[in-house]
Amino acid sequence: MMSDGSWMERAIRRERMLVAGGLLLVIASCWAYLLNGAGTLEEMDGMLMPMSSGPWTPGHAALMFAMWAVMMGAMMLPSAAPMILLYAAIARGRRAKGHRVANAGIFAAGYVAVWTVFSLAAVALQFALERLALLSSMMELTSILLAALLLIAAGIYQWTPLKQACLRRCRSPLEFVLTQWREGRRGAFLMGVRHGAYCLGCCWMLMLLLFVGGIMNLAWIAGLAAFVLVEKLAPAGHWAGRVAGMLLVGWGLAILPGAA
Repeated sequence: MMSDGSWMERAIRRERMLVAGGLLLVIASCWAYLLNGAGTLEEMDGMLMPMSSGPWTPGHAALMFAMWAVMMGAMMLPSAAPMILLYAAIARGRRAKGHRVANAGIFAAGYVAVWTVFSLAAVALQFALERLALLSSMMELTSILLAALLLIAAGIYQWTPLKQACLRRCRSPLEFVLTQWREGRRGAFLMGVRHGAYCLGCCWMLMLLLFVGGIMNLAWIAGLAAFVLVEKLAPAGHWAGRVAGMLLVGWGLAILPGAA
């Protein structure tokens, strides 16, 4: 006969696998959408080419928003996975003790909501840059001066107290749970929002670098996503972030003379 402890362990392990599998499915779907052109490519002479910026109709704006939202999911969810899995494990244990705890999907929804709001802001910035004729067909900055200043600003931000404080929160899932835990669906969603806010504070300048390398440049997108993963999860990730900050400043200063 199976003991209560053994049954509980099997239930927790099964739930962890379900949450991990769901996360993997969402992340894979986001990357598949990006690899397929994120709806922004059209066929011309048998080749897939970027769609012209064209008029900003409601449909075009919705397409750009979908692209940004999916891209943020593809880039940010992998680094948030440890926090989501930890929440799921703790929530399962507390539910077994009779506490009213929401599932991990509610927590993840709060996290995604923050990056969805960022996506709206990014679309507005893209619209403004296109109106000023500062974006190419690959959605990268055509102004060397603006690209250099953005690189320098992003590099400096890597060293700011705000960046470091948000990064510490992102790198310490257990501390976050111990200090920010809330019961119920609303509590889980608010926890996700708060964790997403720390993540946004940590990475928003890095995400703006998409305008430097090109929003349609998959190698650049993957590179930034990999860096975020290292910065948040690697043992020396905080030092990697600071080194990257110096490199970004150096890169910006190196290309600045070309703006003259």
